Amino acid sequence: MATTVFLHAHPDDEASGTSGTMTRLSREGHRVVVVYGTGGEHGTAPDDLPEGMTLADFRRGEAEASARVTGTERIEWLGYTDSGMEGWEQNEHENSFHAADLDEAAGRLVEILDEEDADVLVTYDWHGGYGHPDHVKVHQVAYRAADLAAQRPRMLETTMNRDEMRRGYQEAVAAGQADQAFDPDEPINGGEPLGTPEAQLHWRVDVSADIASKRASLACHASQTSDVGMMLQMPEDIFLVWFGTEYYSEPGRPDGMVEGWPFADLDAG
Repeated sequence: MATTVFLHAHPDDEASGTSGTMTRLSREGHRVVVVYGTGGEHGTAPDDLPEGMTLADFRRGEAEASARVTGTERIEWLGYTDSGMEGWEQNEHENSFHAADLDEAAGRLVEILDEEDADVLVTYDWHGGYGHPDHVKVHQVAYRAADLAAQRPRMLETTMNRDEMRRGYQEAVAAGQADQAFDPDEPINGGEPLGTPEAQLHWRVDVSADIASKRASLACHASQTSDVGMMLQMPEDIFLVWFGTEYYSEPGRPDGMVEGWPFADLDAG
């Protein structure tokens, strides 16, 4: 048995990004730990939010439900506040993840890595997939923590395949199912790119065997109607196309994307 720690920015990020991988790892007998940088305080407050309960507390419950779906054995929170989108004044608020001292934030993660003797740490690419300040911070904190940990974990970066997104949208436009207003090659937010070019990816992971789990994990975060709600409205066949594959880059690995299981060495061990 090996331990993989997934560092995510907000509750629900694990569901859309890595829940297929998390489910398979758990199913194959490995220990899965998820750590959230923030409580997702700037997400969507549900209409049925109980009186006296904060949105962050509500979303903790959703994260716990998602963990039960994916088989995640431990959830931890770094204790920072959601920084909001790029350019929001909340980026610099006291206790925002974006404004956190890097070594202090990394130290909080190091405690977990050392307690777990983590074999693998999964983070985001350098721009957090799409430039969200908290996602960018996840990347920075993860690498600093890896350097400080007693045992440096193997690093994987979850990201989106920009070329696959382009092909998918071109097919959707050709089929009359989408307009041409979206261009995945155009910089977004503060000028950051969207996803990662296929040539820079190392792993294409087919999670179709666990697609029902991935959808169920997302459903645990149903309060987030603006994004999760949209994903859950997809017909099952379309959902499989967009979420049946998870992509990773691995620093130091030779160029070239492999369709396979990046954790096969854990299985062998």
